[in-house]
Amino acid sequence: MEKVRIGIIGVTGRGELYKYWHKPDGRSVVVGGADVRQDALDEFRTNLGNDLFVTLDYRKLLSRDDIDAVAITSPDFTHEEYAVAALEAGKDVFCEKPMAITTDGCDRILKAWETSGKKLMIGHNMRYMRIFRTMKEIAGSGVIGEIKAVWVRHFVGYGGDWYFHDWHAVRKKSTGLLLQKACHDIDMIHWITGVYTKKVAAFGSLDFFGGDKRNDLVCSSCSEKDTCAEAQFDTRQQCAFRKEIDVEDNTVVIMELENGIKASYQQCHFAPDYFRNYTFIGTEGRMENLDDDSKVIVLTRDQSKEWKNYANRTYEIKPAVGEHGGADPVICKDFVDMVVSDKAPLAIPEAGRMSVATGCAATESLRNGGKVIEVPPLPQL
Repeated sequence: MEKVRIGIIGVTGRGELYKYWHKPDGRSVVVGGADVRQDALDEFRTNLGNDLFVTLDYRKLLSRDDIDAVAITSPDFTHEEYAVAALEAGKDVFCEKPMAITTDGCDRILKAWETSGKKLMIGHNMRYMRIFRTMKEIAGSGVIGEIKAVWVRHFVGYGGDWYFHDWHAVRKKSTGLLLQKACHDIDMIHWITGVYTKKVAAFGSLDFFGGDKRNDLVCSSCSEKDTCAEAQFDTRQQCAFRKEIDVEDNTVVIMELENGIKASYQQCHFAPDYFRNYTFIGTEGRMENLDDDSKVIVLTRDQSKEWKNYANRTYEIKPAVGEHGGADPVICKDFVDMVVSDKAPLAIPEAGRMSVATGCAATESLRNGGKVIEVPPLPQL
């Protein structure tokens, strides 16, 4: 195959990855789109040309012979259905993270993948960010020795903006934010250490968002819209303090990984700033990102076992071009390389499944008094 013809399911939000795939003079071209909103499809067609195929029924997109691959960038609760259907229709698939909202859903996708013989990639774009690729390289170099502990703090400064004004805030559509949001962080813990989680225990609650506002209240018609700090006026307008909200906004997880690695993860959605802080401690030293995209600091021990911060252990990260710290154009290229050149992707399906399985286990734990939950291992395919 010299050029892959791609169809997008879910043309808004993450569907805007199409701009990195639509290269008519290159190795990929977007030829179709499916969505549940006609206005979204109209705008999609305006951006890409009137000869583009668009439909409100994703099945019609999958039935077309002029589409080789499908990118599933629709809401999380649709991923399982769409990915299985696309693989069964003989399409190569890019599925945005999380792979599904249940472990069983992921396993169903894996089974369809194995049966179809097609290619599958999961949209864990943090694997393509320069900051985390640098941390992966540092860990692999052995400079901090064998990793024994991982600490991750995630301040979600835009938590209200991104997660409590729409479907993300309802369990039946997202399972919870230890899955929807934390699957990125869980995947980074797995990827950089090189092993998966075996068991978890978690605690969490809804400490800020949710409340007694009616479920049909939207910001644009609310009497408090001019004074509420959480008011939104784009496509996410549902009140962040409505009754139906039942996902946690403040959580902590402890994890035991393979090889005995201990990890902890904290997530707060009402922090004043947005920041991910990762610390990896090994037998010979520690590495930590001081901010998300500019610097990694490595501290190592001398023979007297004293910690020293060597100047040559500061890794400066150059700014990248493209959304998500430059990851989006790179992950899109990796998908094309997988389909066209049969190159193994960095974001493999098995890793996508294990981040979901860990997030689901942690969610089960926190909703059951913090009891220890075993993470289901990968199924035998």
